[in-house]
Amino acid sequence: MGKLFEGMVIFITGVAVPLIERDFNLSSALNGSVAAATLFGILIGASLFGNLADRYGRKFVFVIEMAIFTIAIALSAIAWNVAVLIFFLFCSGLALGADYPTAHIIVSESIPSRFRGRMVLGAFAFQSVGSLGGVLIGLLVLRVYPEVGAWHWMYAALVIPGFLVFLMRTKLPESPNWLVSRKQFELAHRAAKALLQRPVAIAQTHSDEGMQNPRLGYRKLLTPRYLRATVLASFPWFLQDLATYGIGIFTPTILATLFTKNQPNFVFQDMIATEGSGLIDLFLLIGFAVSIPLVDKVGRIPLQIIGFIGCFVGLGIASLSAASIPEGHELKVLFIFGGFIIFNFMTNLGPNAMTYVLAGEVFPTEIRGVGAGFAASFAKIGAVATAFFFPILREQIGTSFLLYGLAATSLLGALVTFLFRIEPNGRSLEEFNEKSFFNS
Repeated sequence: MGKLFEGMVIFITGVAVPLIERDFNLSSALNGSVAAATLFGILIGASLFGNLADRYGRKFVFVIEMAIFTIAIALSAIAWNVAVLIFFLFCSGLALGADYPTAHIIVSESIPSRFRGRMVLGAFAFQSVGSLGGVLIGLLVLRVYPEVGAWHWMYAALVIPGFLVFLMRTKLPESPNWLVSRKQFELAHRAAKALLQRPVAIAQTHSDEGMQNPRLGYRKLLTPRYLRATVLASFPWFLQDLATYGIGIFTPTILATLFTKNQPNFVFQDMIATEGSGLIDLFLLIGFAVSIPLVDKVGRIPLQIIGFIGCFVGLGIASLSAASIPEGHELKVLFIFGGFIIFNFMTNLGPNAMTYVLAGEVFPTEIRGVGAGFAASFAKIGAVATAFFFPILREQIGTSFLLYGLAATSLLGALVTFLFRIEPNGRSLEEFNEKSFFNS
C-alpha cells in the first residue's frame, strides 16, 4: 500500500501540475518545484527512516510513516498557496521515502529465499497500480469537476485510504530477523509464531558482530567490503529514476504539448492528455506482470540489463519521432506512443523493478535498512533532478533532445549493472551476513 500511494501521489501530481500552474500562475522553476517536492521528500525520508529502521525496528517506522503520510496529504489537499503545497508534498514524500527500505525489508525478512524475489516484486508492483490509479483518479475528478481547482480533490481522495492502512499496519508483528540480530530471541520467537501462525524454532546465534553496534551508519557502505554492493544498489537506480520519473510525471504535459496545443479549452486539453497517459501507463503494470514470474528464474541482473537496453530502444524511438516526423502526421502519434509504451514495459520488466529488489538483498542485516535507504535516496537525486529541470530543459532544448539524453542514461545503466553485478537469486539473506561473501 505504501508503493500504491507513492505511485498515486506522483502521477496525480503529473495530472495536477498543469492545473496548479494555471491556478497559482507559476513560473517553470516553481512548476518544477511542485513536481519535485514529493520526490525530494522521498530522497530524505529513505535515508533518515532506513537508519531508524535498523536502530528501533521495522514495525516502528512502518507505522509512523503512514501516520505522517496521511496527515501530510490531507494538508496538501487544502493548500492555499504554492509554498504550502510544496511543503506538505515534501512531507508526504518523507513518509513515502521511509517505505522504500522498511516495506522491502519487512517482506524480504519474512519470505523464504526460493520465492523472495517475486514476493518483494509483487509488493513493489503496486507502485504501478498506483501510477495507473493516480491517472484514473485525476481523470475521474476532471470529468466530475472540470475546473482548475480540481487538483485539491485529487489529493483529498487519498486521505481515508491512508488512515485505514495506518490502522492495519499497527496489527503487524515485528520482523523476527531484526529481533534475532538484536539478540532478542524470545520476542523473535513470538513474532515469528504470530507471523506464521504455527510454532517456530529460532536459532540463537552468539556472534559479537552486527547489531551489537547499532551505529554502524553510512560510513560502512563505502568501505571496500560493501562498496561493490553500494554501487550496484545505488547508481543504476539513480540512472533509472532519471528517465522513469521524467517520463512518468510529464507524460500528460508532453502529450498535451505535442498533440493538443491547438485545443482552446485548457481543462479539456489536460483531460485528453491524461487519457493518453493512462493508456501508456497501463504498460507499467504489464511490465511488472511479466517480471514477477521471471525474477526468481532468470535472476535480477539479467533482467535489469535487458530492461535498460529496452528502455534505450523505447526512448530512442520516441525522440527520433518527435524530432523528425512533421506535426500532425499520423506516424508521429504512433511512434511516440509506441516508444513510451516500450519504455514503460521494459523499465518495469527490468531496472525499475530490479533496482528495488537488489537494494534490499545485497547488504547484511545490520546495515540492510541503511543500505536500502541510501540506495533509494541516491536514486531519488535523479528523480528530483529530472522533475525539477524537465520543464526548464524542455523549454530550452526541446522535447526530442531531452529524450535523447534520457535514452543515453539507460545504456549507461546497463553497463554499470554488468560491471558491478551481484546476483542474490537463490541465496538466503543470511549469506549476505558472512564476510566470505563480500570478500569473494
